[in-house]
Amino acid sequence: MPTVSVNKEELFQVLGRSYTFEEFDELCFEFGLEAETAEDEEGQGDSNEEIYKIEVPANRYDLLCIEGIGRALLVFLERLKAPRYKSVAPASGQRQQLKILPATGQVRPHAVAAVLRNIKFTEDRYKSFIDLQDKLHQNICRRRTLVAIGTHDLDTIQGPFIYDAKPPADIKFKALSQTQEYTAVELMKLYSGDSHLKTYLPIIQDKPVYPIIYDKNGVVLSMPPIINGEHTKITLETKNVFIECTATDLTKAKIVLDTVVTMFGQYCEEPFIVEQAEVIQPDGTTVIYPELAYRHEVVNVEEINKKVGIDISGEEMARLLTKMYLESEVIDGGKNLKVEVPPTRADVLHACDIFEDVAIAYGFNNLKWTIPDTNTISNQFPLNKLTDLMRQEVAASGFTEVLTFALCSRDDISDKLRQDIKTRNAVHIGNPKTLEFQVARTTLLPGILKTIYHNKNMPLPLKLFEISDVIFKDDNKDVGARNERHLCAVNYNKTSGFEIIHGLLDRIMQLLEIPATVDGTGYFIKASQDGTFFPGRCADIIVKGKCIGKLGVLHPEVITTFDLNMPCSALEINLEALS
Repeated sequence: MPTVSVNKEELFQVLGRSYTFEEFDELCFEFGLEAETAEDEEGQGDSNEEIYKIEVPANRYDLLCIEGIGRALLVFLERLKAPRYKSVAPASGQRQQLKILPATGQVRPHAVAAVLRNIKFTEDRYKSFIDLQDKLHQNICRRRTLVAIGTHDLDTIQGPFIYDAKPPADIKFKALSQTQEYTAVELMKLYSGDSHLKTYLPIIQDKPVYPIIYDKNGVVLSMPPIINGEHTKITLETKNVFIECTATDLTKAKIVLDTVVTMFGQYCEEPFIVEQAEVIQPDGTTVIYPELAYRHEVVNVEEINKKVGIDISGEEMARLLTKMYLESEVIDGGKNLKVEVPPTRADVLHACDIFEDVAIAYGFNNLKWTIPDTNTISNQFPLNKLTDLMRQEVAASGFTEVLTFALCSRDDISDKLRQDIKTRNAVHIGNPKTLEFQVARTTLLPGILKTIYHNKNMPLPLKLFEISDVIFKDDNKDVGARNERHLCAVNYNKTSGFEIIHGLLDRIMQLLEIPATVDGTGYFIKASQDGTFFPGRCADIIVKGKCIGKLGVLHPEVITTFDLNMPCSALEINLEALS
C-alpha cells in the first residue's frame, strides 16, 4: 500500500490540536489507516522534524497528500463538514481550450484539462503538490503508462493549446531543469542515464511519433509522459495553474484530474472552485473538464446491519457514513439510505464499499464476538493430504526433500532438457528482472538438478525429491493458467541406479494400492522416447489407461548442461491424477 510521509507539526496544525503518537495511531486505526514514526529521511527541512509515515489503502487516491488526509480526518472527527467541489466557467466566459489532433491516436489518444485560478503556494504546499503527482504516477497512473500529469504556470503561456504527436526529430524544446534546447531524440538519450526518468522512456521510445503539447505561439508545455518544459515551470510565485493529463485510459485520467484539483483547490482564492477547460476531440466534439461529478446510491439499512453484524438505526448509520465523507440521509421511512458519493471517492464502486465504510466508522473493535449459527466440520483438502503423506513415505525410502523456485529460465525447461520451448506450454513473465526467472516451471526436474550441482561435494549417492506445483497455460481457466501437483525424484551416483527409481515408483503404487497389471485397472510402464532421457532408457507410467508421468535415465547432454558429471535416473509423475 502507498505510504505518505507528513510533517507531524504541519499535520497537527491542520487537525487543530496536538496528539501523542499513541493517540494519533489510534485515530488512524479507527479511520482504517496505519501510522508509524520516522526521521526526516530525505533531509528536507529541519533535521529535528518528526515525520509520520501513514500507510493508506491503494484505492484511496484522496489520501495521498497531507491535504487529503487532514481533510478526511477532520470530517471523520465531525469537526468539518465535507466541502462541495464545483467546476465553473471563468468570469470572462472564455474557457481555456486543449485541442487533440488525430495523430495522438497512435500513442496516447486521451487528454483532460482544468485550471486552478488564483492559487497561493507556500514552500510546504508546493512540495505537497509535487509529491501528490509522484504518488499518483506510481499508483493509479501505473508509472505513467496509463496517465501522465502535467502542471504549468498559465501566465507564461497562451491558449488555445494543441495536443499533437510528431516524429521525434521534429520536436525541439528546453526541458525542465535544462539550460538548452534538445530534440526529442537527444532528450531520450540524455535521460537514459537519469535514475528517475529512464524508467518512463520505454513507454514511447519505440513509437513512430511522440506526444507533444504546445500553446498558440508554439511554446512547448510538455512531452508526456516524459518531461515538462522549462518555460512553464511552476514556482512559489505562480498564481494560475493549467493542469493537463494525457492518457491511454480516459476513466483513470478523469479520476487523476479530479483528485489533483479537489486536493489543491482549497488554496485557491475561492476554495474548492475549479475553473473549467474545453477539450476538443479529434472528431470536433467538445468535452468540459473537470467533471467533479456527484452520484447517489440507495442502500438498504437492514442489509447493511446484516452484512456488517450490527443493529443500528438508519439515522445512526447515516451519521457514520457522513463521517466517512459520504453524505447520507434516511429515506423510505428509515428503510433505506440515500448516499452521495463525492468526486474524491473514486474507490466507491459498489454498495459493498459503502457497507465497508459503515463498518470502519462503527469500529471493528466494537463488533461483538458471536458463535456462528451454522456448525461445520473442516476436512483437509484431499490433494494436500495425499501430498503430506507422500512426503513422509518418500523420505522413508531414503530420499531427501528439497524446495526449489517456482520460476526458472526458459533454457531450464527447454534447451537444457533437450526440449522445444514452444511445446512446453509455459507461462512467461511479462517483464522478467533476471534471466533466472523468465517462466513459471513446467517440470520440477531442473530445480532438483540445480540443487545437486550446488551440493556436488556431498557424499554419494544424492537421492533428492520434491513435491510441488508446476504451472501450465490453460485457456479453459478464467486466469489462463492452471497448477498441477507433481512428484519428482532423482538418483545421482556413479551408476544411474534406474532400479532405485523404479523401486520408488513401485513403492508409491503399493502405498496407493494400485496393482501392477496391464488390464487397465492398475499400472505398468511402457517404453517411450523423450529427448530428456537416454534412448532406450525411458518409459511412460500408465495408470488405469492414462499416462501420468515418465521415468528413466537422463541423457548425457542434459546432465552436462547442468554442470554435472555423474549418471542420473529420474522420475516425475502428476500426483493429481492419483488423488
